[in-house]
Amino acid sequence: MTTPQTLKIDFVSDVSCPWCAIGLAGLERALEQVQPDITAELHFQPFELNPQMAPEGEDVGEHLTRKYGSTAAQQAQIRETIRERGAAAGFSFNREGRGRIWNTFNAHRLLCWAEAEGEPGQQHALKKALMEAHHGRAESPADPAVLLACVRQAGLDDARAQAVLASDEFADEVREREQFFTRAGITSVPAVIVNERHLIAGGQPAEVFEQALRQIAAQG
Repeated sequence: MTTPQTLKIDFVSDVSCPWCAIGLAGLERALEQVQPDITAELHFQPFELNPQMAPEGEDVGEHLTRKYGSTAAQQAQIRETIRERGAAAGFSFNREGRGRIWNTFNAHRLLCWAEAEGEPGQQHALKKALMEAHHGRAESPADPAVLLACVRQAGLDDARAQAVLASDEFADEVREREQFFTRAGITSVPAVIVNERHLIAGGQPAEVFEQALRQIAAQG
């Protein structure tokens, strides 16, 4: 009988990144497929695509045009591709689009708190709740009410989350982790790092993640 292996997986991503939602859905499906031979310890690490984003956010179309020079037609095609890839991975994107793009720093602070003080699996549950709120329902991850609703959905302590949001707690930890992964060469997300050595880049389909995880586990 093969001895089950546990892999450490750092999922580096931003709440505002649609490809990160696709990648997480694909990774989750892959982890289901490799059980019981392979299990994973998932850690969600922060990466801000727009760290200087103002609290009020920015129209997503204007933002993409300014940042990438894309046209409205190109953006529409990309949104359709994202919806199709999301559906294939089991994630449903809001068909009306996100409308605005927001600052995600407080979401990352809560994710850091959830890992530090929550029960096993609650950081993962909070990450999924945040993704569903932003990409599935076009809600703002900068809105404290949205953040606290996600906290409750993940079964985390509402009062403690409010205290974190009202303070600067976990701000330094988030910035330190962001800097660590930037220094490690992560410039785009999602970035899935297995056992602190192997990188799987991008929002890959489940079968790509499954093959990679089996190959890494086979190496011992």
